[in-house]
Amino acid sequence: MALEAKQWRKSSYSGGGNTNCVEVAFASEAVGVRDSKNTVPRLAFTPSAWRAFLGGLPER
Repeated sequence: MALEAKQWRKSSYSGGGNTNCVEVAFASEAVGVRDSKNTVPRLAFTPSAWRAFLGGLPER
């Protein structure tokens, strides 16, 4: 999977001093999710599964 070469982005809910951060990376075939402190292992989802996950989150 080509996620290693992608730029990982931190969640906008991760504060400046907060060390508990979630990062995501987007590739055409997968969306990667990882912990910023422990970058391996990571999860990978198909883009359609990622959209379904986001669609199931409550509105903020």
